[in-house]
Amino acid sequence: MFLSLSAEHDRAGSTYSSLYGEYGLGPRKTLGVELGYTDQGETTALMWLQTTLDKPEWTNRFAVSAGLGAVERDGVYTPLGQIKAGWGRGIEALPGGGWISAEASFRVTGTFETARVRQGWVTYETTYLTPEKSGKAEVTLGFRPRDSLMLINQLRLEQRDDTGFSGSLAISTVYDAPGPAQIEMGFVAPVTGQGEEAIKLGTWLAF
Repeated sequence: MFLSLSAEHDRAGSTYSSLYGEYGLGPRKTLGVELGYTDQGETTALMWLQTTLDKPEWTNRFAVSAGLGAVERDGVYTPLGQIKAGWGRGIEALPGGGWISAEASFRVTGTFETARVRQGWVTYETTYLTPEKSGKAEVTLGFRPRDSLMLINQLRLEQRDDTGFSGSLAISTVYDAPGPAQIEMGFVAPVTGQGEEAIKLGTWLAF
């Protein structure tokens, strides 16, 4: 079982907090949950199931997942769906041993829209559900310069209906703490599109 609690705070004063968890259901199946909250009043909950596609003797690892959830905005709940595919492999040439991985995901969130139609003296209101679509890609390179320290570099790319294309680079250090815990501290810098510089703090727990 793996749990991660993290928060990012940018220069504009916005904060995003998240809880991420994984639980192994067997050698090829993993159940996961993601909870997210922004200080703009949006809460996201997603549960997903991941299937491993590779074989134990393969150097490259492949996985796909699909999930369903909901988004709450100002007391209104709308559906959320996501599909994801990932690849990864170890790199022995990096200091202390490392890994590289790539993930691509596509997410659809429903949004309630209200249309007003006037017919004569009467105005009708119709509420309908429209999709908000976003795609993400993340490439991660990590290694261990010391037994108690990991360095993680991540390129994040995102395409959204509302803000267009953006990219950022996240650099984190993860320190081993007593027991099953690890502490993450990092920095996020935008490289293209909309975005603000941010700091990241988090903790990992593995059981």
